[in-house]
Amino acid sequence: MPIYMDFHELPDGVTAAHVAEMHQADLKIEHKYNCRGLTYWCDERRQTAFCLMEAPNEQAVIALHQKAHGDVPLKIIEVNETIVESFLGRIEDPEKSKNTQLNIINDPAFRTLMVVTLIKKSLRETGFETLKAAIRGYNKSITNIVSNHKGRIVKEKSNAYLMSFDSVTNAIQSAIQIQELHNCVITPDLEFKIGISAGVPVTTKDNIFEDTIKKATNLSFIAKERICISNEVKDLYESENQNNAIPKEINALNIQDENFVARLMEYTGTNWSHSNLNVRDFHKNLGYSKSKFYRTMMSILGKSPNSFLKDY
Repeated sequence: MPIYMDFHELPDGVTAAHVAEMHQADLKIEHKYNCRGLTYWCDERRQTAFCLMEAPNEQAVIALHQKAHGDVPLKIIEVNETIVESFLGRIEDPEKSKNTQLNIINDPAFRTLMVVTLIKKSLRETGFETLKAAIRGYNKSITNIVSNHKGRIVKEKSNAYLMSFDSVTNAIQSAIQIQELHNCVITPDLEFKIGISAGVPVTTKDNIFEDTIKKATNLSFIAKERICISNEVKDLYESENQNNAIPKEINALNIQDENFVARLMEYTGTNWSHSNLNVRDFHKNLGYSKSKFYRTMMSILGKSPNSFLKDY
């Protein structure tokens, strides 16, 4: 049976205890709708809740919530339980909560995601097989660093990692150690590019953490020498660390630069395969003069529009 995750916005004054009562109300009548509630996440500060449930279809999820307590979810997506566990650390209620009558879980589903990409800059000095071996050599060290900072590797390819952290501070410390790993053992023609973003699992998109993954991927792509993070991650880090400044190894984009990067990557992703695409199309469609577009690209990405398009 499919597994669904839904998203609820909590009204003012609703607490984790209220959400626990709603969860128990679901469990009491779930059998009538052929559903099985697995667990939920509640974030009082951000006023959000997310339910994980086995159900025959989305309509059964809606009908169950409607009958149990009347709070119909704003969005429902189908998910893979292995992926959910990789991102969020569990797919069932925590053991410590099972012995309480209400099973109160004040556990936010908000996560910090990190994308690490190992890029081959050229093959002139080092052969492809040598580079593949070098990338494999980093794998164990990267895995250990993430584990030591209470992170989870959600997805791993030959040269790229997607990781999830409960804490922004753990994500950034992990990123710094990964970058230091590269700096200590320099591999010819290999570059580490790291992007970090944060968000919730269900938004208006159809896939889990889709917005956050896309932003972290974009930040990884534009990262130049330093780790690149979103403005929200910067604010959260400073909040977690008593307003201490972000480490010097970090490049934190402001909101304006983030929006530019999002528009740039969206346009490029949609149009890059068109054989007649050129730099003029970019500044015209993004609403910039040629000179301002060039200056903005150099300021944020450290590369010209032509170099960006070639790299992409």
